[in-house]
Amino acid sequence: MHSISRLVLTSAIAVGSVGVQLQSASAATPSRPPQAAASQYVAAADGTPLYVKDWGPRNGAVVVFSHGWPLNADSWESQMQFLAEKGMRVIAHDRRGHGRSGQPWAGNNIDQYADDLDTVLRSLDVKRVTLVGFSTGGGEVARYIGRHGTARVAKTVLVGAITPIMGQTPTNPNGVPTAVFDSLRKASLENRAQLYKDIAGGPFFGFNRPGAKASAGLADSFYVQGMQASSKATYDCIDAFFYSDFRDDLKKFDVPTLVIHGADDQIVPIETTGRATARLVKGARLIEYADGPHGITDTHKDRLNQDLLAFVRG
Repeated sequence: MHSISRLVLTSAIAVGSVGVQLQSASAATPSRPPQAAASQYVAAADGTPLYVKDWGPRNGAVVVFSHGWPLNADSWESQMQFLAEKGMRVIAHDRRGHGRSGQPWAGNNIDQYADDLDTVLRSLDVKRVTLVGFSTGGGEVARYIGRHGTARVAKTVLVGAITPIMGQTPTNPNGVPTAVFDSLRKASLENRAQLYKDIAGGPFFGFNRPGAKASAGLADSFYVQGMQASSKATYDCIDAFFYSDFRDDLKKFDVPTLVIHGADDQIVPIETTGRATARLVKGARLIEYADGPHGITDTHKDRLNQDLLAFVRG
């Protein structure tokens, strides 16, 4: 026991010495641009703590990501690491009720999500940002512009977004039928853990397609992120992405906009979302991934990373 204690103590001293040496060397030769904080919390207007990842050099072009349901900022890790390594400052927050953010009972709606995004941008005082929203996060970005304008925004990217309106309504007769969302709500209440496993193991990544090579790791990541979220928040969010209408928000876009959507998206069908969004946003450019499922941030991450890089730099 005593020999183990001495070994641990000796190792700790050695590690500490290395840390001091590295810290001193870094202080003596500051060759890299100043780095942004790795993570932090900011407070929403109602006091809800919002977890924020803030990576890369502070003097780089700023790219801000909004995630989909029922995920969190970790779902953007491939894009964030890639762009940060290209010299960009990349920021993503966990939506209220999701991930490491607070789990309030109320406020799980698109308007509040947009206002929380505004809080993040103002708290970090970032400007000339490229806003990137995936799925429900695309609706969050659209509503942000609808409510707060583009004073801080240089460009926008909507990836597999729920805009302009996802659900079937009298004015959107080709939308996803209400019965689909009713089944989601029912499954969320009965056994949301199984719901997330079923979505991740099937249509989200396209693993249910003939010949598809499933990844247990990707499915597990979706499940873990979903289960970190509040059951109330994820339940409410189903209503948010079904009932929200972003057509008026999209008409307020006055910055360069890129729409990226998988043509084989089984969750957010491209015909009534991605293609319709590109028609509503003046000057928007649409890129379709021919075999792309909904989860293209992972299944097509190399292509998406290059498309984002080119758009931000262009």
